[in-house]
Amino acid sequence: MQNETTKIALLVAVSTLVFLLMPVFLILYIRSYNRHKKNHFLEKQNMQQRFESEILQTRIEVQDQTMQSIATELHDNVGQLLSLTTLTLNSVNLNDAEKAKKKIENSLSLVNKSIKELRELAKLLHGEQLVENGIGHAIDQEISWLNKAGTYELKTKNQLIDSTLISPDKDLIILRLLQEIINNVIKHAQATHIQIDSYLENDALHLKVIENGIGFDPDEINAKKAGMGLNSIYKRIEMINGKLALNSAPGKGTSITIEIPYP
Repeated sequence: MQNETTKIALLVAVSTLVFLLMPVFLILYIRSYNRHKKNHFLEKQNMQQRFESEILQTRIEVQDQTMQSIATELHDNVGQLLSLTTLTLNSVNLNDAEKAKKKIENSLSLVNKSIKELRELAKLLHGEQLVENGIGHAIDQEISWLNKAGTYELKTKNQLIDSTLISPDKDLIILRLLQEIINNVIKHAQATHIQIDSYLENDALHLKVIENGIGFDPDEINAKKAGMGLNSIYKRIEMINGKLALNSAPGKGTSITIEIPYP
């Protein structure tokens, strides 16, 4: 009988302890949950701020790159056309009507070419227009700049040109990625041939750049955590949940393939 009483007392004590501890555990759980929820919200807010900051930086870089291209075009193309126009007009001999007429016609032709070039450049002065017509048109413009240099044998396949899908923030980052890759090729690769392919497949945008330059050791570059702007490229691709495949070796050129969920 005493054992029975002891067991009942022990059971009551344990039950009471459990009932007393349950609210404590519940309060601790709620506090922990709220803390995690708050941390998650702050982390999400910080990620959004970092993304917006990156978008702003990217927009500035894209505009700077565009302005550099415009400055180069004004100097190397429009400037030369206008200088040639001036030389032609200065050489006009009014005493020789036939030759004078021919030179004036040539001058008018040069002026018309200059006006056409200036109109094309004017379209690029509005930064937002770079991607408002879609990433396909923005890529086509970059290829056009590269082609005008006349330094490389270009092979391009831009299947995005007719795409109606747009994602302004992603488009801006994708354009900047292409600009960075092209700049790396110009500065470091010593290439003569460049292939640029862009297309949509399986709800993803694919951008591929292949060149026949001097190549490099990717492991060595990654170990140094610097050089060739690769860190910036990796960071931006990660920000938009993309993937990058880089293949290169000394003397064997470089291939870069980017895959980004799109739109």
